[in-house]
Amino acid sequence: METKTFVRVLSILKRESLHWNAPIVTLVAQRSRDPYQILISTLLSLRTKDETTTKASQRLFEKAKTPDEMVKLSAQEIASAIYPVGFYKRKAQAILKISEILISQYGGKVPDTLEALLQLPGVGRKTANLVLTLGYGKPGICVDTHVHRITNRLGYVTTKTPEQTEMALREKLPPKWWIEVNDILVAFGQTLCKPVSPWCTQCPVYSFCQRRGVTRFR
Repeated sequence: METKTFVRVLSILKRESLHWNAPIVTLVAQRSRDPYQILISTLLSLRTKDETTTKASQRLFEKAKTPDEMVKLSAQEIASAIYPVGFYKRKAQAILKISEILISQYGGKVPDTLEALLQLPGVGRKTANLVLTLGYGKPGICVDTHVHRITNRLGYVTTKTPEQTEMALREKLPPKWWIEVNDILVAFGQTLCKPVSPWCTQCPVYSFCQRRGVTRFR
């Protein structure tokens, strides 16, 4: 798939996505634009359904919205607030440790560089890029399992890992789409372009898709 075709696909999906649920981290960003809340919400969302993440984030932020407030809680209090997100005990420890580091090394603020963010416990490229793009409005491409799967399924990239997909998109995709591509494809992936048995019969970009790896569909 050529870039001009992929951009056309994104334009169609962007229009259609107005009828789909936005990813939880995007909703947090729309409400507050707070890099810290975006960071914590993204950590909570890893291997967890958005509905669960939404409720867990709300419970946690009712108790603490800043690193200074968070370190006043115990790991058990954080774990209780975010349960039943995946790996909630481990994430509670990471949230506490990250908050302590932010206070001791960054004056209580979330760093705004990829290199610094990747040094924080439990923070990978997906999380770091979401903080940069949604929290600071800096150019970046967040690639999660949806973006990785769909860009390969469409035939726009041929990659084996999300990190390879990110690098391929940085080379091919016009920068104006870098921040938006995650929101669009995550919403698409959660609604129609499922990992197994996607809703191809309802897909607005079916005619453009190479359907790589699709063996069963609805």
